[in-house]
Amino acid sequence: MKSWKWVRRLVNFWPPLFFTGIKATHISSDFRRIEVVLKLRFYNKNYLGTQFGGSLFAMTDPWYMLMLVYNLGPDYFVWDKSAHIDFIAPGRNAVKAVFVLDEATLERIRAHTADGKKYLPNFAIDVVDEHGHLIARVHRTLYVRAKPHKRAAG
Repeated sequence: MKSWKWVRRLVNFWPPLFFTGIKATHISSDFRRIEVVLKLRFYNKNYLGTQFGGSLFAMTDPWYMLMLVYNLGPDYFVWDKSAHIDFIAPGRNAVKAVFVLDEATLERIRAHTADGKKYLPNFAIDVVDEHGHLIARVHRTLYVRAKPHKRAAG
């Protein structure tokens, strides 16, 4: 696909992201790098006036799953399995997260799923403020398995 502008616009209007102020600002043409921002607004502040933790967590939710679905293709099941967040510092301004998927990770996933078994790749995402200070680190585990017709005969 030559342009991801329409995908970025569409995903930015997806209600779980739109209504929390989460915005994808960049999606690479190979769908292997995505940048997401969350500006601090009255509707996503917590009681103390800093970034609401649920919004920080939500800004990391769909991206690796979508990247894997696109890059692995229709021959794989891809689901989020688990996630947890470590809050490091209060977010007092806009925050950003960058998601990168490299060829080595894709090859590792393909190798681990070739025999039909599930594979649970882990991804760590740093959420940083506009000054580059670490605000939170989110750990996500995905479930990946080749669909039955793609599995090696065993």
